[in-house]
Amino acid sequence: QVQLVESGGGVVQAGGSLRLSCAASGIIFDIYAMGWYRQVPGKQRELVASITRFHATNYADFVKGRFTISRDNAKKTVYLQMASLKPEDTAVYYCKLGTTDYWGQGTQVTVSS
Repeated sequence: QVQLVESGGGVVQAGGSLRLSCAASGIIFDIYAMGWYRQVPGKQRELVASITRFHATNYADFVKGRFTISRDNAKKTVYLQMASLKPEDTAVYYCKLGTTDYWGQGTQVTVSS
């Protein structure tokens, strides 16, 4: 079955960096776009970045210039490199398989001031 497993979250000081990974299984990974989303309690999940099967990328304005999404089709993995982190980036980060309803379990990112 389809599985998406995120890793790489943690606690980091403001200005620091983290790299999130999302490993997929049970799918032909390279035909799908992938997205990273985030959610804080009481708010809707929001798109952070996405990458197409052709490696075209799209970013939310609030992460442009700080975050980079990439993918390794051979490893069936999508990454989110996060730099210059801010306390307002604190959230649970999820990866999503294209336009399907398949989500990972989420990984917590906490940025301390």
